[in-house]
Amino acid sequence: MSTQSNISSQEVSWQSIVARYNHPQISKSILQIVNSFVPYVILWVLMIFSLRISPWLTLALSIPAAGFLIRIFIIFHDCGHGSFTKSKKWNRAIGIVMGVLAFTPYDRWTDSHRLHHITVGNLDKRGMGDVWTLTVQEYLALSPWKRFVYRTFRNPVVMFGIGAFLMFILANRFTRKGNTLKQKRNIYLTNVIIALIATGMSLLIGWKAYLFIQLPIMYFASIMGVYLFYLQHQYEDVVWARDNEWNYKEMALNGSSFFKLPGLLRWFTGSIGYHHIHHLGPTIPNYNLVKCHKENPIFQEIKPITFFTSFKSLSIRLWDEDRRKVISFREMRKYYPSRIPV
Repeated sequence: MSTQSNISSQEVSWQSIVARYNHPQISKSILQIVNSFVPYVILWVLMIFSLRISPWLTLALSIPAAGFLIRIFIIFHDCGHGSFTKSKKWNRAIGIVMGVLAFTPYDRWTDSHRLHHITVGNLDKRGMGDVWTLTVQEYLALSPWKRFVYRTFRNPVVMFGIGAFLMFILANRFTRKGNTLKQKRNIYLTNVIIALIATGMSLLIGWKAYLFIQLPIMYFASIMGVYLFYLQHQYEDVVWARDNEWNYKEMALNGSSFFKLPGLLRWFTGSIGYHHIHHLGPTIPNYNLVKCHKENPIFQEIKPITFFTSFKSLSIRLWDEDRRKVISFREMRKYYPSRIPV
């Protein structure tokens, strides 16, 4: 399925805007690898030595290390879109390496994420790279057990505190039904390299030390990463639509958030908060997103989410097709008291 099939001829103006920014610059890409990977390695070394001082110091260092791992994942993400270098070969090579560090197989994640881009906000094509979201009608039609499962999944403690970590550590290690041979081979390759690194580091510093360093980094990074991903399409003013009303430009600008973060957090997250621009132009390198936003009024019209207002999104649970908005379980009980199963 091509995104071009969803774009009318009257909407070429935004395409010309995107075209001005979707050219990767090798110098900026190399700099981003250096200022992401090198500090990550340095923090790993410091964490090894910090174990001799205090495990609490080690845990404290895992937080900035997780921040740099987020930046590494952004590089991985850009490689998947072909926006990090002009070379498809180099994008895949760099993406595979960064994917190993982020415990994520490159080929399967990239293919799934591309489908996410061409179906985002489409109520009839949910499931590819999305956070599991039901409509009110779908939820009310579930059995009591399935409603319990859905409520548990959408609980922030479960989604971010447990599920995010398990997804990167465990779920990414296994093939799934429908995976292509290429995807399966990449999953096996990723697992083998992770196992070799883990074995080598365990022999060098001990397996307990390795786990005490690696697991907290992955835990904090997975929480940060999944929270960022969640906010990209789960927020108060988000727009969803059925297939016959779905429009690529509309869903990019109004179905994807503008998460306005402070400068330092924006740097660590590779400006992915400018997600409305990213969905409109997924081949724009992350280091061009801010410039694209500042130079084009069309993007500045989007209402931003701030760090503190983002927490309002944690109560979102369902899409209400009647009101065309996301609502909480409490709002569902208020709006549909007669339809709630006993």
